[in-house]
Amino acid sequence: MIPKKYTSFEQIDQDLKILKLQQDIERENLKMQVQITKNSLYPTHLLGGFSGIVQKLTISMVAKKLLKKFN
Repeated sequence: MIPKKYTSFEQIDQDLKILKLQQDIERENLKMQVQITKNSLYPTHLLGGFSGIVQKLTISMVAKKLLKKFN
């Protein structure tokens, strides 16, 4: 990488502000990703797929019992 040559302190300050903002954005992105990961690891989310299967099995069992009653 070629070093940048500055001609004034204003240019240095501007680049420092840009770098600071980029760092803040990356920090917020990381916080958001950590929060998303935490939310996805809650037991209710982990069991979401399991409860869907249980619900389908329960409905099918009830349907079978109703069909047996009508036959």
